[in-house]
Amino acid sequence: MRWQITGGRVIDPASHFDAVTDLFLADGRIVARGQRPDGFEPDRIIDASGKVVIPGLVDLSARLREPGQETKGNIASETRAAAAGGITTLCIPPDTEPVIDTPGVADLIARRASAAGHARVRTLGALTRDLGGEQLAEMALLRDQGHCVGVSNACAPVSSTRVMRRAMEYAASCRMTVFLHAEDPSLSAGGCVNEGAISNRLGLPGIPEAAETVAVARDLMLVEQTGVRAHFCHLSANHSVQMIARAIHDGLPVSMSV
Repeated sequence: MRWQITGGRVIDPASHFDAVTDLFLADGRIVARGQRPDGFEPDRIIDASGKVVIPGLVDLSARLREPGQETKGNIASETRAAAAGGITTLCIPPDTEPVIDTPGVADLIARRASAAGHARVRTLGALTRDLGGEQLAEMALLRDQGHCVGVSNACAPVSSTRVMRRAMEYAASCRMTVFLHAEDPSLSAGGCVNEGAISNRLGLPGIPEAAETVAVARDLMLVEQTGVRAHFCHLSANHSVQMIARAIHDGLPVSMSV
């Protein structure tokens, strides 16, 4: 089937292209941009005026409720919703029920996603067994048999710096990216809102900025020592962003999202 998308703002980050133009597609592939190719007769024309035409988006932290919480949704329903919003690839954190700390759970998710067919689904294996923060998960098996693209402890803290160091060393040896939720549980314990004037006025226990920045500083030092690739997720503090930006400038293999 041949498509023509007209009048949209086409953005391609890979080539730094950003302009209002037409796209021509055949059999699911882009065959031309701007001028219509000779002999090209579209089966369907889409008017994208006032809209943005971009590559499929990637959601790095999508909880698809399956396995474990199918009463709220499942892989088929959640990937259908993602595709409708322009998201074509989703990464699932390991805090499913059961936890993705064995290849079997990762394989189950992959088979369900393939059967649904709405979007690509990639799994993140557990950094520690059952996300307990004490014993390392079998990362090599998760990579080779479960086809996990990275490892994470989701939102569960790894309080022990020794365990985190060993986990990063193991991940580095497997050439797997570690996805980090930087939070010091001893500083954030009991908090339910950002610490500040509003939390004080409402009498709510606050979470100080240091709960994040202290953890970011620790993990950056471990990244520097181990050489592992790391992605910091869910950042909320400006100081955290500044520290990671400096680390990127210094050549550390890290990235971040807020």
